[in-house]
Amino acid sequence: MQIEEIIANIPPLDEAAMQSARARQDRLTKPRGSLGRLEELSIQLAGMRADPLPAVERKAVIVMAADHGVAREGVSAYPAEVTAQMVLNFLRGGAAINVLARQAGARVTVVDIGVAVEFEPTPGLFRRKVMCGTRNQAEGPAMTRAEAEQAIQVGLDVLSEEAAHGLDIVATGDMGIGNTTPSSAIVAAMTGLPVAQVVGRGTGIDDQGLERKIKVIEKSLAVNRPDRNDPMDVLHKVGGLEIAGLTGVMLGAASQRIPVVVDGFISTAAALIAVALAPRAREYLISAHQSVEIGHQVMLKHLNLVPLLDLNLRLGEGTGAALAFSLIEASTRLLREMATFDEAGVSDKE
Repeated sequence: MQIEEIIANIPPLDEAAMQSARARQDRLTKPRGSLGRLEELSIQLAGMRADPLPAVERKAVIVMAADHGVAREGVSAYPAEVTAQMVLNFLRGGAAINVLARQAGARVTVVDIGVAVEFEPTPGLFRRKVMCGTRNQAEGPAMTRAEAEQAIQVGLDVLSEEAAHGLDIVATGDMGIGNTTPSSAIVAAMTGLPVAQVVGRGTGIDDQGLERKIKVIEKSLAVNRPDRNDPMDVLHKVGGLEIAGLTGVMLGAASQRIPVVVDGFISTAAALIAVALAPRAREYLISAHQSVEIGHQVMLKHLNLVPLLDLNLRLGEGTGAALAFSLIEASTRLLREMATFDEAGVSDKE
């Protein structure tokens, strides 16, 4: 299905299911509202899933991996080869996301959408390379518009394949050395804020590196002049392949009523693009955590999303989203498994 068709097919939240979930929450053996955001979350999930008693037991983390031409500008503390090395680490089950996904009972799907090396066929790896990394956005567009659209389509296709295996909820993850640079460029372009207000240290660059990164992003915006009213223009000029892929995952999930747990800075950059393309998609997004990256706060405010956790995370990979799975599942289990006052024979308040 084409991108435009997917966007047109994103349904509104199911109000009847939400009303039913809200009514049940008010009858459970607790003071009304005493479980706070867990109650709100369960009601939101009921609307997303069109189910008054939603379950989120079948979980997946989709990790999109790609390289970035702008990494040649020295914007990261790590060399570009680390992208491919970490993909292999994911496939061996040795990365942080693998550990946290195992704890959450979630499968991890790794997608090579634009890593600069060719991988051998490997179990667990989706080889969907659009190109071997983006071009250097400091010198011109990172991708053509067609390449960005192709990368979004990869995300749509991967989500569709995952859904066919059974999927109640999906988390977004990323891997790509240098990818906080395009993410910062996207938030600056979409909000109009000065670059210095949205750029952080990424993998841990020093003061000199941060100054260089700011100048590189300012140059990329000046060279490309992305149109904030055209999200595809922003994405192809100053974005990344994994960001485009995650945009597709979010749009595809929303069209199938699958909640999306949005990880940190890079994933939220994808959310900015997805919501600009399809405003209704926002209703299917759950922000997992508040990243250390300063631009992340700007993104969340722009999207009107409130994160579930604040643990000073800045790793990516989907780690914050995997941690949030337990809270999200707890909210649905409380709704389904707690007794009502009538069932428990407990007196409600007068």
